[in-house]
Amino acid sequence: MAMVTATISCSYPQLRYRPSPRCRRHGPAAATVAALATPRSEQDIVIVGAGVAGLATAVALRRLGVGAAVLEQGDALRAGGTSLTLFKNGWRVLDAIGVADELRPKYLRIQGMRMRSPGRDLREFSFDEEAPGQEVRAVERRALLETLASKLPPGAISFSSKLKSISEQGRAGTLLELEDGRQILAKIVVGCDGVNSPIARWMGFSEPRYVGHMAFRGLAEYADGQPFEPKVNYIYGRGVRAGFVPVSATKVYWFICFNRQDPGPKITDPTALKTEALELVRGWPSDLLAVMRSTPEGAVVRTPLVDRWLWPGLAPAASRGGRVVLAGDAWHPMTPNLGQGACCALEDAIVLARRLADAGADGAQAAAAMRAYEAERWARVFPLTARAGLVGALVQWENAAVCAARDGVVIPRLVRLGPFLEHTNFECDLLEPAPESP
Repeated sequence: MAMVTATISCSYPQLRYRPSPRCRRHGPAAATVAALATPRSEQDIVIVGAGVAGLATAVALRRLGVGAAVLEQGDALRAGGTSLTLFKNGWRVLDAIGVADELRPKYLRIQGMRMRSPGRDLREFSFDEEAPGQEVRAVERRALLETLASKLPPGAISFSSKLKSISEQGRAGTLLELEDGRQILAKIVVGCDGVNSPIARWMGFSEPRYVGHMAFRGLAEYADGQPFEPKVNYIYGRGVRAGFVPVSATKVYWFICFNRQDPGPKITDPTALKTEALELVRGWPSDLLAVMRSTPEGAVVRTPLVDRWLWPGLAPAASRGGRVVLAGDAWHPMTPNLGQGACCALEDAIVLARRLADAGADGAQAAAAMRAYEAERWARVFPLTARAGLVGALVQWENAAVCAARDGVVIPRLVRLGPFLEHTNFECDLLEPAPESP
């Protein structure tokens, strides 16, 4: 199975990163978040979106002594979704920004992987044997966001703050107008507003491309304890694949990916969602069906899978005017076939925070920092986005002969877990907290 691989290491030689003196003039007091409640305010750095990328960027900046205000359009943290599978690159970033140790005890460390067709076992892997040093855990999205948010000062996140418009104001910065009439003049805007990012659209990016697959996701609950070994379970059919992975002692995450020409109408009825998901895998292994049936109806979601390939010379720059920059899904939405969407958002956060902390919020240095961030991250995320898309296309084949070759030759004889997971090699130094500003 031909796949692009990528390995990257942060190019910071210190064991523990310390911000340059320049960044400390923009200490936590610089983000006067209380001013966001006024009709018009000014901020050094404003992060739009309190998802994984936005909150991680804010936490990383804070550890470097740089304040940032976070705008979230919802009235609370987005508790929707189920869980995120984080590989060792994601955990390296969480270690670096000081939140990993709060999450690890709550979630199971996954020991291996079992691959099956609906009728038979194909292959089983041990991470310790085939990918030493790998760390894989499925983490509830809600818990990850809450843990990140807990590292920010009270009021750092302004809820019910939906962006209405964005406009350049020359050397003064960028003007953000919110739906409720408030205006914020920001020296730097970090767009972390998700797959359907209005900021990315304003910067000239195309809408994310639907890849022809939909996904069901759910989170099963076992009040008396779930019965599964800590392994990722994959089951491959023709044009349909499914899987499940234990999250904690009482919860199991599952998914189904299936081909569909167009996304079709949105289904909001939770009973209908669960029924449709079960119908897709009728007659499949009983353990998968048991997990799905143990899922509360309100804990099932269905979403179209989309991506955006950042073709060199064709995609717009990740920053504009040295004042606005994108991170996470807002810049490079990718399909979940490698489990790297959240991991790459975390990587973006720490790289961008370091660049901005050294540059400060003003002038040419901030613009240069954004360009350096884009160059470093593009070399990482473009191959990963492409690879995730290609893997998805290969495993979603419906052709009987291709599926027979996959099940009889490719998975049992050719797949090697170590090389396949090389893209999770990402090293970054710990961010040592900067002294608080007086």
